Amino acid sequence: MDSDEFEFDVSPADSTEGPAKPLRVMFMLTSMPFGGAETLLVNLVQRMNEAKFRPEICCLKELGPLGEQVAQTFPASSNLIRHKFDVSVLGRLAKLMEGRVDALVTVGAGDKMFWGRLAARWVKTPVVISALHSTGWPDGLGRLNRMLTPWTDGFVAVASAHAQYLIEQERLPKAKVHVIPNGVDTQRFAFRAQDPYDVRREFGIPAAAPICGIVAALRPEKNHRMFVDMAELVSQHVDAAHFMIVGDGPDRPAIERRVAELGLQDRVHFTGTRSDIPRLLAAFNVFCLTSDNEANPVSILEALSTQVPVVATDVGSVAASVRPNETGFLVPPGKPAPFAEAVIEILQHPQLAQEFGDNGRHYVVQQASLEKMVRGYEQLIWDLYRRRQGPGELTERLGENVDFCGATT
Repeated sequence: MDSDEFEFDVSPADSTEGPAKPLRVMFMLTSMPFGGAETLLVNLVQRMNEAKFRPEICCLKELGPLGEQVAQTFPASSNLIRHKFDVSVLGRLAKLMEGRVDALVTVGAGDKMFWGRLAARWVKTPVVISALHSTGWPDGLGRLNRMLTPWTDGFVAVASAHAQYLIEQERLPKAKVHVIPNGVDTQRFAFRAQDPYDVRREFGIPAAAPICGIVAALRPEKNHRMFVDMAELVSQHVDAAHFMIVGDGPDRPAIERRVAELGLQDRVHFTGTRSDIPRLLAAFNVFCLTSDNEANPVSILEALSTQVPVVATDVGSVAASVRPNETGFLVPPGKPAPFAEAVIEILQHPQLAQEFGDNGRHYVVQQASLEKMVRGYEQLIWDLYRRRQGPGELTERLGENVDFCGATT
């Protein structure tokens, strides 16, 4: 189906309207380890207008390191589900939510999307939203989650192509799909001249050596093996190149074995989980993402904001930010040879790299800032809440001076 047939509801809408009393918003997910979607949620919760929204988080399992960080400032609940088939979680969630949550936002597919929406229906939570951050495995909706679509007020896609996927492949109703692009803190993710040399010293990399890096959880769908295979090909043409793998996960032993098989131990650096991602990105000459599926990866936006050119696989909505010959290059998934060719092209042409980096920074500032993302969620939550309330309930929330055509008087 031609994507031009769709005119998606693209948030944020520019509006100063909002509730007189803060809406209580619960964000529900499984846990909060270091990851793209989890980092986005931390930024969102911390930046919401506290006069109009009162956010909290709920993790079905443990809080995780990012959840513990949020819990220092905002209400947080955790350890609510004992195992995959623990139906008693429904009662615990209902008790937690009843009478004190105005809007539920489930983050990602799976158990939290299913149990969270069931509990919200049980206790009559006014607004129920599901935010989805990737396409296909491991975030396919599945039959049970799709059955709860009538009980869901809105679904958040992170790009227009992602919205099209949710409508065509996941069969979600077009009227309920809203586009809120991921956003990054453009002040935090900005190039700093001293960082490249500090990072190189830390990892024993020569000052003039180019670095190609990837920032992603070490999971199968990120395809780090392809990154390592690409590194070997690039090393044959750019003798000084080094490669950095930022993150951790279950695939690390297999990736380390592949590095050893190719004899790249002195070229490929594993950093593990890091809290100084902006500093590391500023040291990259090329940012790489070798994923087999994605939606609108925040790691790419962070790299572009830091003026780093990007080479990525052409999956999901990656093409929305990685624009060929403008901010980087796109290559087919699972193909290390063309990926290596694109990386070599950037490394061997510094002026091209500079142009891509400048264009990337401009794109993020204009189209993918954290401020735009936060305003988008705030506007969507408020609009859906307003639609679901009768005049009496809405007057009680806002006060007496309300014009129900949409503006306060």
